[in-house]
Amino acid sequence: MYRWLILLMAGLFAPTTALADIGSRLWATGGVTTIEGSAGGGLVPWALLGSYASDTEWGGTVSMSQARVDDYTLSVIGAGLNWHNRVELTVARQTLDLDTLVFTLKDSFGLEQDELNQDIFGAKVRLFGDVLYSRWGQWSAGVQYKRQRDFTVPSAIGARDDHGIDGYVSASKLFFAAIMGRNLLVNATARATRANQGGLLGFGGDRQNGYEVMAEGSAGVFLDRKWLVGMEYRQKPDNLGFAGESDWWDLFVAWVPDRRLAVTAALVNLGDIATLTDQQGLYLSLQGTF
Repeated sequence: MYRWLILLMAGLFAPTTALADIGSRLWATGGVTTIEGSAGGGLVPWALLGSYASDTEWGGTVSMSQARVDDYTLSVIGAGLNWHNRVELTVARQTLDLDTLVFTLKDSFGLEQDELNQDIFGAKVRLFGDVLYSRWGQWSAGVQYKRQRDFTVPSAIGARDDHGIDGYVSASKLFFAAIMGRNLLVNATARATRANQGGLLGFGGDRQNGYEVMAEGSAGVFLDRKWLVGMEYRQKPDNLGFAGESDWWDLFVAWVPDRRLAVTAALVNLGDIATLTDQQGLYLSLQGTF
């Protein structure tokens, strides 16, 4: 992960002549990078596609994120490619340090694994509309193929599969001068999924194994063109008898000081995860755009 950070910093602070052309869309209209690699907020994908690429351009992003809650640490590295503001392709690697849960796994299952790893490959297509100027905003559809790198722990607690596919539809709309003269961005996402804790604990379970449609949403206010504050909510399925699964939410602030850089910080509440209750903490994400 440190190697990725060095490469990201080198790209961001390269000579400006090499980075002058990074797309012609308006400031901050590419969103930031979610924990699953797609463009959006931190937890929820938006209909926006990453980078500033317009209908005749290519663009991309690289990112690093980390969430530290009471008993877990989630680290994510990701990259995305935007073709003509029509198709977004993404990849992400998630590493969940189990911190406190290692003791439960050892006592209950005889396992000594201290982390979980998952790869996520995503594709998103802009269906129609524009987030700024269309009456009904911008609409996109996406898929995420998720694959566990070690299925030992998810299998032990009742997960059915080590891989799965999430499908979603998102709609995003920017309302000009909506709140005290400030622009308001809203997003709604419907996700079909059978993933446990986003896939980190496998897919399906002893309680429920089929797909369910979950609701997700985001809203944010632009204080100016560089600062966005808001909140997200993500509904979750509840497939495992081993432990109930809670919905996720966060309060975030995103800072876009330059078209090449975006920084997101958030207070996150992930609820109960694998018998450990009330997981709250901080989230920080760094994204570079090219």
